[in-house]
Amino acid sequence: MRGLKVVLAAALIASSCGAQELDLILHGGSVIDGSGSAAVRADIGIAGDRIVFVGSSAGRKAKRTIDATGLVITPGFIDPHTHTAGDLSDPKLSRNDAYLMQGVTTVATGNDGDSPADTGATLAKWEQQGIGTNAVLFIGQGTVRHEVMGMSDAAPTPEQIKKMKTLVDKAMKGGAIGISTGLYYAPGSYSSTEEVIALSRVAAQYGGIYDTHMRDESSYTIGLLGSVRETIRIGREAHLPVMISHIKALGADVWGQSAQVIQLIDDARKEGVKVTASQYPYDASGSSVTAALVPRWAEADGALLKNMSDPAVHARLVKEMNENLVRRGGADSLLMTSARDRTIVGKTLATIAHERGETPVDAAIEIVKAGGSSVASFNMKEPDIAAFMREPWVMTCSDGSTGHPRKYGTFPRKIHEYVEEKHVVSMEFAVRSSTSLPAQTLGLKERGLLKQGYFADVLAFDPKTFADKATYADPTVLATGVRYLTVNGRLAVDGGVLTEALAGRALKH
Repeated sequence: MRGLKVVLAAALIASSCGAQELDLILHGGSVIDGSGSAAVRADIGIAGDRIVFVGSSAGRKAKRTIDATGLVITPGFIDPHTHTAGDLSDPKLSRNDAYLMQGVTTVATGNDGDSPADTGATLAKWEQQGIGTNAVLFIGQGTVRHEVMGMSDAAPTPEQIKKMKTLVDKAMKGGAIGISTGLYYAPGSYSSTEEVIALSRVAAQYGGIYDTHMRDESSYTIGLLGSVRETIRIGREAHLPVMISHIKALGADVWGQSAQVIQLIDDARKEGVKVTASQYPYDASGSSVTAALVPRWAEADGALLKNMSDPAVHARLVKEMNENLVRRGGADSLLMTSARDRTIVGKTLATIAHERGETPVDAAIEIVKAGGSSVASFNMKEPDIAAFMREPWVMTCSDGSTGHPRKYGTFPRKIHEYVEEKHVVSMEFAVRSSTSLPAQTLGLKERGLLKQGYFADVLAFDPKTFADKATYADPTVLATGVRYLTVNGRLAVDGGVLTEALAGRALKH
């Protein structure tokens, strides 16, 4: 019935557009509709918040017609993994400039198991306050566990499981699109697979999806392949689609395992488990000194600083941190990107240790004691990045975080570097991975395609200038090349300049 209503609404718009003036026509661009089909020269007509036609604008009138000759026109990009919940809730940042200037019209947030506890209230605040991009929200399993158990590493009691299920149920009723986990991070890391399955089954009852920063992308615990198997098991037993966030082979121990990961996922998909993944086009991940080097047992019960000063555990802590440093590629591979101590920002752990006359691990411990630091962790290899990128079930994501250029550059970087320069994928393939694939994965209705009756989230960019400008030294430089961008039919970028429009919507499941 819903599909019939959409068709009828689109037909009514189409039948009346000859007499009714449209709001906007983009004329003469190279249209890539998001389906993976080849580019065609066509016009796009918009009325209100919908696309009225994709084709010829001959005989049609609009309040404004934009000459899009030489521009590529695509659906607005959809980022399935961001850390924008804080930005969207801040009136000074809610326009989401970093994403609009990449051509992103919809973001998902609440990933990595970390989300606002009350999804309904958060979505309502965004809608009332106004946001620049559309946004959807996961309920974080780590957040739920923390609400019930704090930072305890104990197994939950039946009563605690019941309380966690109730919180997930409330979040799904409040509009969450699914449940996310950060099984690499505390306190999510303290959860058993069975615990995660139990909570995921609640999300599944509402048609939700499961998004995960897996337990291990390297060789910390169960290994990369073991973590992929765990994710597939969760999807199979909880009966819901699973999305592996920022898929990668992290560190020398697992470089080259992309082929095995791909085979595991392909086999699961043939079996009927709905598995997808997202990926950012950088060879450095974004993390923190604590998450990268400190073993999770040291964080249990909030006793991290106490354990770091306890002579009884010092030897064990240093030993395991050294092992983790080797996994990460050594002290030269960790670049400080955001810290309370501004004197260390822009320096590697190796440089800091040398300047202080300390071992890298001792320097890392002092950094954590002083408030910690975000890091860019250079730990991936191009053959694995390219192998994952070519898969039809891998979509583009930023995993945008403070201090890492991916928050400002992911989508143009993928097109500039991996389409135009390295020819890893075609333009049409890259666009599909950034539009219709994430729309389908996240369950976003009538978005992700340039199609009559769909919401008018439309991007027009100049392929000659569409590029990322953010670097590790200067990570907050806006991307270039977006000429026009509409969010729900309203221009958010006009002639390459951000407008004051807050046309985004809080999209509930």
